[in-house]
Amino acid sequence: MAAAAAAARSPLLFLMVMLIAAMMPPPAAEAHVQIGAYNKTCPQAEEVVLKEMTAIVAKSPELAGAVLRLFSVDCFVGGCEASILLDSTANNTAEKDAPLNRGVRGYEVVDAIKAKLDAACPGVVSCADTLALAARDSIRLTKGPFIPLPTGRRDGNRSVAADVALNSPPPGATIADIIALFANKFNLTAKDVAVLSGAHTIGKARCSTVSPRLYNFGGQNGSSDPTLDANYTDILRGQCKPGDIATLVDLDPTTPAVFDADYYTLVAGKRGLLSTDAALLLDPTTSAYVAGQANATSSDQFFADFATSFVAMSKLGALTHHKGEIRQVCSKVNPPSSPSSNAAARSYHLTATAGLAIATLAVALVL
Repeated sequence: MAAAAAAARSPLLFLMVMLIAAMMPPPAAEAHVQIGAYNKTCPQAEEVVLKEMTAIVAKSPELAGAVLRLFSVDCFVGGCEASILLDSTANNTAEKDAPLNRGVRGYEVVDAIKAKLDAACPGVVSCADTLALAARDSIRLTKGPFIPLPTGRRDGNRSVAADVALNSPPPGATIADIIALFANKFNLTAKDVAVLSGAHTIGKARCSTVSPRLYNFGGQNGSSDPTLDANYTDILRGQCKPGDIATLVDLDPTTPAVFDADYYTLVAGKRGLLSTDAALLLDPTTSAYVAGQANATSSDQFFADFATSFVAMSKLGALTHHKGEIRQVCSKVNPPSSPSSNAAARSYHLTATAGLAIATLAVALVL
């Protein structure tokens, strides 16, 4: 009879073991972003972001390019985990205050959208995903492609200004430097460099970024960059006077508010605004891509390529599951006692408690 009772209990014991396994948190190796990560926890999240971005871009079209740049700057320093949004503190200078990031804008856009998301789903959507979705919609709202974007990112708590220069091409970087940086640090290709540079089809840059090509190229007073079209140099000198560090100029003066492949026509014609734009002509792979898009009859191939490279960039260093946090305020890490930072601990405690209860029951059944 004992053997018969043990056999009868075996299926139930197996069920208990399976329940315990199912309730355990996933291992770190399974952490990843995915399409529709908020389908159950905040199904209206992407709709909220699009609605807010639509209103923001309608009022201030230049912010589309600013938000897109903000996202790329975030991803290339520590990953897409919203570190660029953190403010400096008394003991630390944050990424946003690094010299290379002083022209970065769009922080208020993320704050406004995060407030709407938290009103709809308190403490659910991260600042990292808020920024990622806002950048994705910046492309869509300027007549670019709609990009299905995986979500599920959480927010990091490290933001150090010194990290920026280590992970960013300096203003005078050669194309070889840029390609090597993308390959070694981000596992992205030379084609990705050319494709992601196409984001310069929208947005603006400060005169302080452009002026070295106009007035003091190579350290020679009054000289201009010979790789810049002479007529375009004259136009830019009319917009950026010597010593002007504040004025903003269009990256793509032909169609500044439209996400299209015209950027490549400008670069091919030596009218790329930034030195990194001009550098694309100095490598066989990037130069071939520029020529191909400059001669294309539509933006379709560029759109498809950009979607692929953009998603790849969006996955860089993403924190998911138990890693990172959901910030209450995007510019500050959560205090230790905040509900958001304790949510994962409470979830784990409940899971562990339930698992212990099931295990106790299972032991009782087999004794």
